[in-house]
Amino acid sequence: MSLRTEKVNKLLKREIGKIVLEEANLPIDILTTITKVSVSKDLRYADVFISVLPFEKSREVQELLKENIYELQKTLNKKLFMKPLPKIRFCIDESGEYVGRIDKLIDDNKL
Repeated sequence: MSLRTEKVNKLLKREIGKIVLEEANLPIDILTTITKVSVSKDLRYADVFISVLPFEKSREVQELLKENIYELQKTLNKKLFMKPLPKIRFCIDESGEYVGRIDKLIDDNKL
């Protein structure tokens, strides 16, 4: 991964996190975190990975973000001055749920 790609990933993670916190109308009882951003090599697309607690609400949050994607992208376009500015796509980060299942299996098998 190039240095520019790493910098763009970090910048997008920070800025999208702020935008989601301030502008997305997410339910107050659901914790949503931007865990990772991965831009394509040509910097045209950015996959934004979200972690949601409780995990069962992940699809609901993903759908809410997709419904508001136009407004979120427009706000991002105003904040960042780079060409090309990646189009964002939200993905669910399932690694937290995977770790939770492993922890539960380990706890269940303790003597």
